[in-house]
Amino acid sequence: MGIVEEGRLVLRSGDRGYDEARTVWNAMVDRRPQLIVRCAGVPDVVAAVRTARELGLEIGVRCGGHGVLGLAVPDGGLMIDLTLMNEVRVDPDRRRARVGGGALLGALDRATQRHGLATTAGNVSHTGVGGLTLGGGMGWLARRHGLSCDNVVSYELVTAAGEVVRASREENPELFWGLRGGGGNFGVVTEFEFRLHPVGTRAFTAEYTFPAGRALPVLRGWRDLSAEAPRQATFTAWAGGGMASVGFVWVGDPEAGRELVPALRALGRPEEERLAEPSYLELQTREDVTDRHDLRRFWKGHYLRDLPDEAIEAFLDGSRDVPGARLQAYGGAIADVPDEDSAFGHRDAAFEYVTSAGWSDPAEDGRRMSAARRAAAALEPFASGVYVNALSDEGAQGVRRAYPAAKLARLTALKDVYDPDNVFHLNHNIQPSSA
Repeated sequence: MGIVEEGRLVLRSGDRGYDEARTVWNAMVDRRPQLIVRCAGVPDVVAAVRTARELGLEIGVRCGGHGVLGLAVPDGGLMIDLTLMNEVRVDPDRRRARVGGGALLGALDRATQRHGLATTAGNVSHTGVGGLTLGGGMGWLARRHGLSCDNVVSYELVTAAGEVVRASREENPELFWGLRGGGGNFGVVTEFEFRLHPVGTRAFTAEYTFPAGRALPVLRGWRDLSAEAPRQATFTAWAGGGMASVGFVWVGDPEAGRELVPALRALGRPEEERLAEPSYLELQTREDVTDRHDLRRFWKGHYLRDLPDEAIEAFLDGSRDVPGARLQAYGGAIADVPDEDSAFGHRDAAFEYVTSAGWSDPAEDGRRMSAARRAAAALEPFASGVYVNALSDEGAQGVRRAYPAAKLARLTALKDVYDPDNVFHLNHNIQPSSA
């Protein structure tokens, strides 16, 4: 088969490190690949893809392992583990970063913040750059600088045929289009080149907590303020367990962010006011413990083009039986990008809604998952679609919600070119025409 003979690191059941390598973020995932190939470079990825095809093994690709379904871990298949390919190289003069396909967001942030630079990344530092970016990539800089995928200059990719290609606006432009939001459907991305922005190293956050029974007028006012907010501010709201909160995250000079505080204070008298001035790196790691690896996980999500009063009521009502449901504002630079420019859909979304849960006892699985489904169902009448990275067990129906019909057709045509046999199907799958 070629891998062992060439000295690459291959793990099988019983080998030291095998159980650690197959363990991902969602503790519900307990699958056993036949082979785990810990790739240290592009030739290893090429060999792994070709070996899997020769042996007829399903391929899973692990970057950060944060996918809620754990599709990176193929039961009886071959897992391509990219975690050793985690180098981040920053060129501060050109404002570019070259990032290995297995790097985590924290590594990207630490490398770029040495120069006061950053690019849009998610909110949990142990998330993989690859999975986040290939689905779009929302973060605190998105309203100002676009999604993660909007900041990719080029991709290096190993295809289903085991070939290495590059994609940019000039080279393989259709593939470049599809990789900007189309997920891991077209190959294994081994390197991303990102555009960086001078954002400084400081941030400001504000959060106001209310009893849920008094939160409806507060959320109405928060919604209206969000519509007029500067792009440096990302408005957020949370509800669960009889409480609700509203606030925003500001990246940049904290004093400028504080100018928004009086308007939020005017919405009502909160139970608690929390104002903080974290560094940008602290901001990017503040949810790491809450979103740690040792819990069982489930989530549901929606996009909403607007947030009428009825949707706010549904948000509050639906959150009664879940640990938390969140709203995060979109718009700004996200909406500036022409819709046809990338596979990512729903640039007209005003808010993203997600309800998520983490728990330890397997006996709670059914109850926790049912509660999340009910909470999300309360918002479904107001939904315009869904973020592909927020999909869970919706299957093909979820993929159709994530991509408008015209984009799905274009993605299918691209799949026919780069993966007609659907080798890369352990994902939110774009099926080829022949499927």
